Amino acid sequence: MVNLLDFDLEGLVTHCAAMGEKRFRAVQLHRWIHQKGESCFERMSDLARPLRQKLAASAAVKALEPIAEQLSADGTVKWLFDVGAGNAVETVFIPEADRGTLCISSQAGCAIGCRFCSTGHQGFSRNLTTGEIVAQLWHAEHRLRQRLGLPAGARAIDNVVMMGMGEPLQNYSALVPALRTMLDDHGYGLSRRRVTVSTSGVVPMIDRLSEDCPVALAVSLHAPDDTLRDELVPLNRKYPLRELLGACRRYLRRAPRDFITFEYCMLDGVNDSPEQARGLVSLIRGETSASSEPVACKVNLIPFNPFPASGLKRSPASRVQVFAQVVSEAGIVTTVRKTRGDDIDAACGQLAGEVQDRTDVQTRLSRVPVRVVAGAGVSS
Repeated sequence: MVNLLDFDLEGLVTHCAAMGEKRFRAVQLHRWIHQKGESCFERMSDLARPLRQKLAASAAVKALEPIAEQLSADGTVKWLFDVGAGNAVETVFIPEADRGTLCISSQAGCAIGCRFCSTGHQGFSRNLTTGEIVAQLWHAEHRLRQRLGLPAGARAIDNVVMMGMGEPLQNYSALVPALRTMLDDHGYGLSRRRVTVSTSGVVPMIDRLSEDCPVALAVSLHAPDDTLRDELVPLNRKYPLRELLGACRRYLRRAPRDFITFEYCMLDGVNDSPEQARGLVSLIRGETSASSEPVACKVNLIPFNPFPASGLKRSPASRVQVFAQVVSEAGIVTTVRKTRGDDIDAACGQLAGEVQDRTDVQTRLSRVPVRVVAGAGVSS
């Protein structure tokens, strides 16, 4: 059985053509699946009966099975989805006054192994398929429409961030068709400015994304220099800051926004000193050996969400504010992310799911200490 959630519109056109159907039938089918949330072919009333019969015999709209749904006191919703073989992924909806944001996973686990990320400490099992990525949006959108009693045509979700479990750009072949379905007017009709891919810095794939499907880009930076970033984000050893910032500048030529978002997780005594804030400013301005040109950006400071295996602590709010002030006074737009969904472990860096670790990540992480460079001591 073919899962129709695996196809973007052009893929669905090709699939329908193989059944002798014209393009407009694929468009109708795409609308039924994504705009109306329909999975039963018999209820797709404007499709010809012979086509409905052919689809029922050879295809399905195969959604993910939700294992659990948790609702936070602040309105955040977290779903745990079964993806088979003992693995599960997490998806989070964050309601805000001006938008509804869905945080989507791209892998069961993550192979990057960032020190401050709960998913990374779980290790890596496998990439999700396009259908499994899209199914998170499919389930959340239509579940929320029912719960909120929204009228036909109204959206519950108008902002998607690929910031859940996994490194999206290490699952590129599945990611791009999923993004196209999100953007397609016959699918979810999201703006390129409202779809964000977050990466730890897979340089060659940043360049490919700018060519294939440029959407908003967020980069997990977390350090002002290569020495510290090597410890916090191991991928930096392969793609150091000079290469990463060069890719960011190239991406801006095609990006729907005129800035890159740099995510910076605030770790007590590790990367949060005023000196490191000034180092970050110099890096962004192109005043260091790692960056010879400025990068148009916004800096998003993220309060760390502690978990026992990390050995790290959250920076005090006062130190976060001093850091933010240093960067902001240098003329760089700086925000401090509000923590959401803490009571259901749905905040940034906390998504862990259930992953069968096939990469021995915890053993590898235990060999790499994190230096304490300022403030209160942090155990390594």
